Amino acid sequence: MSNLRVRMFVYIVRFVCMMISVPLHESAHALAASRLGDDTARRQGRLSLNPLAHFSPLGAVCFLLLGVGWATPVPVDARNFRRVSPRAGMALTAAAGPITNLLLAFLAVVGYKLLYYIGPVNTLTNLLLYVMNALAVMNLALAALNLLPVPPLDGSRLLGLALPRRVQYFIAQHEQQIFFVAIALLFLGLLDGPMAWIQSQLWRFLGWSTSFVEILLGLGRAAGTAV
Repeated sequence: MSNLRVRMFVYIVRFVCMMISVPLHESAHALAASRLGDDTARRQGRLSLNPLAHFSPLGAVCFLLLGVGWATPVPVDARNFRRVSPRAGMALTAAAGPITNLLLAFLAVVGYKLLYYIGPVNTLTNLLLYVMNALAVMNLALAALNLLPVPPLDGSRLLGLALPRRVQYFIAQHEQQIFFVAIALLFLGLLDGPMAWIQSQLWRFLGWSTSFVEILLGLGRAAGTAV
């Protein structure tokens, strides 16, 4: 297979993974906000698995080129939260996205292991293994990116629980500028270190949480993860 075909194949797989991961991530935000009393996102059509409802052109390009990107932020009005405080509501709504990515990565790794250990050896199996691995990698990267404490990423909402209100207000006033700086850092590779550390911890968690597959198949813990 030529280099061009390999690249096209990689881009196609990333596109498929993006079409699965992004709508679920963003819909999780919208669903969490709705359950807590704020239906702003739902009324704007963001509680949807339609990728076009969450599409960001630049974010989609980053997904294809870098394997990680972003979507249009889900609108949340903290004043509408009824069951929790505004701060707690924002944190819970933000956490729903990375948690969804971790769940998707978990399912992808479980599927990978089952197919790797008991699936038939053929071209289709190899293709599915590649897609499952790519899905796990993209979702862990998406979770790691969003856990960075950079607005408007989810990590900044979680950090907001510990920040003084005046600092939160300052960040909110300059959120767009901070985000563009973060994009520049991402392209320059200056966020690779923090993201790699977060991803390594998430992979370790996935290896532990999916070890039941080897146990059920009688392979023991020594088999580890096949991904």
